[in-house]
Amino acid sequence: MTIVDMATQPFLEFSFMRRALVGCLALSVSATPIGVFMILRRMSLFGEAMSHAILPGAAIGYLISGLSLVAMTLGGLCAGLIVVVLSGFISRNTHVKNDASLAAFYLMSLALGVLIISKRGGSIDLLHVLFGSVLALNNDALVLILSIATLSLLILSIIYRVLVLESIDPIFLQSVSKKSGAFAHYLFMPLVVLNLVGGFQALGTLMVVGIMILPSASAFFWSKNLSTIITCAVLFSISSSVVGLVISFYIDVSSGPAIILTAGSLYMVSLVLGKNGLLRNGKFRYRHAHLYKTSNQP
Repeated sequence: MTIVDMATQPFLEFSFMRRALVGCLALSVSATPIGVFMILRRMSLFGEAMSHAILPGAAIGYLISGLSLVAMTLGGLCAGLIVVVLSGFISRNTHVKNDASLAAFYLMSLALGVLIISKRGGSIDLLHVLFGSVLALNNDALVLILSIATLSLLILSIIYRVLVLESIDPIFLQSVSKKSGAFAHYLFMPLVVLNLVGGFQALGTLMVVGIMILPSASAFFWSKNLSTIITCAVLFSISSSVVGLVISFYIDVSSGPAIILTAGSLYMVSLVLGKNGLLRNGKFRYRHAHLYKTSNQP
């Protein structure tokens, strides 16, 4: 059996693998470009915080309706938006910075969500919410993920130009139009929450941010052109999803962590071998040459 046959056989034979692949591809196309802009805006840890912040909302939805897709999604979306609004309000009206207030809220949210799920359900339910179950995606979950991906791409295409300016040169944009920057900012925040909510059905609240940030961070080592970075990030995310699913199928491990670890491996390769990586830009070689000369001085 060739490598191509081994890679395609799981998707040809099993419908649950095809559904998992479609869900991961939709997330790759919608969530990864969001991750690129999060890195540009230095909001990588914001995504991690928000992935925890949606947990109590999903847990309350679970408390009311069990593992209801609609209830958990609406609950997670509401919780994420509430945390964004509250942390922004505190940072604007007190001396506490936004990252500190956001960290406080997400820690409380994580603890509250785990407490609610542990009280009502069991360890299996808690693991499902925290780490997802991409191989258990049903048609309803796929419709939700695809709908979120479509809406996300539509909104991103509308605010793309303003968002680029607001991310790269906010002072210039503010001098031209203050309202445009605020408009892009307040649309971008719900986009982050929306993609996290859609992704946690597949990868869980703890893993979903990985598919947003890791491929995006890898792409920055290969280009300095934004459109090329976004394209590379999406391709890296798709590759990580396919390879991670195949690996999890053959060695019988959890699919979510396998996908994220594959994306992490691509990041490490990009870090070393990328066009802007350690070996190609000369800094790594210069650093080691400097240490060698210093250590061999008489």
